Amino acid sequence: MKQALKKANNVTFRDEHPELGVSQHEIMQGLTARQKTVNPKWFYDERGSQLFDQITRLPEYYPTRTELAILQENCAEISEHCGDGCLLIEPGSGSSEKVRTLLQHLRPAAYVPMDISADFLQSAALQLGDEYPWLDIHAVCADFNQGWSFVNDLPDARRVVFYPGSTLGNLEPEAAIRFLARVRDLIGESGGALLGVDTHKATAQLNAAYNDVEGITAAFNLNVLRRMNQLLDTDFDESQFQHHAFYNTDARRIEMHLVSQMQQNVECSGQTLEFARGETIHTENSYKYSYEDFAALAAAADLKIQTSWQDEQKNFGVYFLQPM
Repeated sequence: MKQALKKANNVTFRDEHPELGVSQHEIMQGLTARQKTVNPKWFYDERGSQLFDQITRLPEYYPTRTELAILQENCAEISEHCGDGCLLIEPGSGSSEKVRTLLQHLRPAAYVPMDISADFLQSAALQLGDEYPWLDIHAVCADFNQGWSFVNDLPDARRVVFYPGSTLGNLEPEAAIRFLARVRDLIGESGGALLGVDTHKATAQLNAAYNDVEGITAAFNLNVLRRMNQLLDTDFDESQFQHHAFYNTDARRIEMHLVSQMQQNVECSGQTLEFARGETIHTENSYKYSYEDFAALAAAADLKIQTSWQDEQKNFGVYFLQPM
């Protein structure tokens, strides 16, 4: 059910989440494919979002702290590119941690955090609203890879999409181009997009980032099975799967899988999913891009890099894009 619900003086919630039947059909398509897959968006129920928040603070996981340092060091210049009075839209907003850095200098007409986890989104939006009582917040629970028609109901202002965290890397390159093309349509001729993109680098550093010694990433990966049990009313046993992540140097992407530890069958939405010992569910990719590769990706969506910022080690890049 789609609804708008006022929760605080400066925070509004809107539910655009897909109906359960639509979600179930999509999930089953992935689980019955030759290479079983689960879209990484299903990581993010409330527990998954909390686990990811823990991941961002791990010593091995450099992307979040590196990107945050770039934003903090360059926030005045970045805010100038975004422009005061813009409509700032953040797909996959999570805890809205990074937008706080921009709000030191930027005063948007409104901020639109979007996330697929309704409970986590509401909690984060209300906390942000308390911290910034002057900020008009329109929180939207939605799958941001679907339509964004609800944006037309929001304040009429220059649109800027804020997409940090290298989330674009979770998409196959062709899908990333389609997403950027939707962003291009959304921002029109006068808007912009601020994106964080992880870079290709040493395999050992990348493997460590997705295989932390505390096992938080493993718990995050395995949590998707609990999510499947909720959505599909099935009985995946987390103890019978193991987290596996590695850097595929040829494809320039981290791959995350769940490996079946035994031959097993799982009854799922009226179907039997058969797993051989060692068979995997492919749960996530995280593509890494050089400056040149990302520029080409953006150009394919009719976007160009206006300016960019990187850390000294060039571990991460933040890009401001405009229409060509």
